[in-house]
Amino acid sequence: MTVLVAAQQTETPDALPSRQARLAYRAGEEGSTAGVAPGFVQGNLAILPAEYASAFHRFCQLNPKPCPIIGMSDAGSPHIPALGADLDIRTDVPRYRVWRDGEVVDEPTDVKSYWRDDLVTFVLGCSFSFEEALLDEGMPIRHIEQNVRVPMYRTNIACGEAGPFAGPMVVSMRPFKPADAIRAVQITSRYPAVHGAPVHLGHPHLIGIKDIAKPDYGDPVPVADDEIPVFWACGVTPQSVINAAKVPFAITHSPGLMLVTDLKNRTMAVI
Repeated sequence: MTVLVAAQQTETPDALPSRQARLAYRAGEEGSTAGVAPGFVQGNLAILPAEYASAFHRFCQLNPKPCPIIGMSDAGSPHIPALGADLDIRTDVPRYRVWRDGEVVDEPTDVKSYWRDDLVTFVLGCSFSFEEALLDEGMPIRHIEQNVRVPMYRTNIACGEAGPFAGPMVVSMRPFKPADAIRAVQITSRYPAVHGAPVHLGHPHLIGIKDIAKPDYGDPVPVADDEIPVFWACGVTPQSVINAAKVPFAITHSPGLMLVTDLKNRTMAVI
């Protein structure tokens, strides 16, 4: 599907806002990618040695809500042409995380020095795509208003297991008034390739979140008295799973700092 979508782009490649964003990150620019290159799909990264790729692919198939695959590389290739003709996985993300034995050992702005011929890249759908649809409906999104990263939490929702990959789902949270929360469910249900409908509304403790003011990733945002927290499956889930599995080596994006692709958000909608 992604190959067809990429072929349908009509803009001059050099003029695409998505490509300009990648070039800026390739040159060392940093910062959250929320709101960057409006209209274009952003992705979460999970980069693993080929010996783990089959099991991780199965893990994603078993857990399509947090891990919807929108792109995958050949072993050793830093390119995924269907997501961007000049895209370079090694340089085009603002900040990466390098993992050894399940622990983060470095957070560089490029991973050229870590690249290996056996690495397979998975690009997973990102909630920033459905956020555009919410904004188009006039619905406020707190972390964008406050120019911070979306708050993300580890939960007690167990993911389906595949090989060494198992562990809790990570969710992202956006507060809404109850009527807006219902509308948010309706809107995001149209985007299964980028996490789809929420997995939980209200009562954070029921999914293992002890303190909503202390996210495990990202930044806290206030929840007003007339609002409820709404939780979506999150593409940071692989980082929780990599930690739990103690995988000898892996690379991911830093939470909230995504890969900007040339795919269009509108192509992610199913109706």
